[in-house]
Amino acid sequence: MNTNHHPAAARSLAMLALIILAWAGLALGADRKDPDRYDKERNRPSRPSLYDIPPRWLIDIPTAGTYPRGHYDIGLRFYPNGGAVMSTNIGLSSRLMIGTSYGAEDALSNRSPHWNPGMEFAVKFRIVDELEYFPAISVGFCSQGDGGWSKEFQRYAYKSRGFYAVASRGIYFYKWTSGWHAGLNYSYEKKVDEDNNINFFGGFDATFDYNVALMLEYDAAINDDRSTLPNDSVYTFSGKGRGYLNASVKWLFTDNLELEIMFKDLLVNRRESQTFSREVRMTYIDRF
Repeated sequence: MNTNHHPAAARSLAMLALIILAWAGLALGADRKDPDRYDKERNRPSRPSLYDIPPRWLIDIPTAGTYPRGHYDIGLRFYPNGGAVMSTNIGLSSRLMIGTSYGAEDALSNRSPHWNPGMEFAVKFRIVDELEYFPAISVGFCSQGDGGWSKEFQRYAYKSRGFYAVASRGIYFYKWTSGWHAGLNYSYEKKVDEDNNINFFGGFDATFDYNVALMLEYDAAINDDRSTLPNDSVYTFSGKGRGYLNASVKWLFTDNLELEIMFKDLLVNRRESQTFSREVRMTYIDRF
């Protein structure tokens, strides 16, 4: 089959390849667990916890955190309208992390899937480690947005982060820890609305009793608040100018599996939304 003339088939094959590779990595990595690798020198329980690897993102916004060298994840995220996105990220060093993702709207429905335009990619590099009085700083790029892809408007429902810089600062106290994050980004999803504004975002995470974490973030979305298009037509596929307030609860269900329920757009900023959206994310983390 010549997939150049069958884009739907090519996308289906790409999605299938990603799923096969991801779960092959999961199967190969599952037997390499070392139950003694966690926190002996820190006098914590030998079981793993959310302290061991800080969050690499909150709900949608990135943090300055990266994976240690050789660690990887396999993630699956479900969003409204039957959407699903599979992703994988790998720590190439303690500072550099890369990833890829692919998905579709209506993936879980009785309708034909509306595939994303292609594989999306992410890279993050931590340029400054966290010091006693100075936050960690990372720069990166991510082309994966959230929600369905609109062919008409050439963007995801929630624009991808694009190029970004973020600073993160952790605070530790007994059995809980919190992280504070703030950054700037410039999204390239501006072909139709021509909204070139540099955006800013911020948020925090709090981990309790090793295996439960709360996430809260605010995306100002000043690059996604147009009410009309450059041709003065009404623009209904954007925010209202309130920004996006998102929250989630994460649970370390087993040694390597994170389960997360997310509540997105609590301010109902999306013009087409009647209420906030509910999403689910599962992330398997291991190391080679």
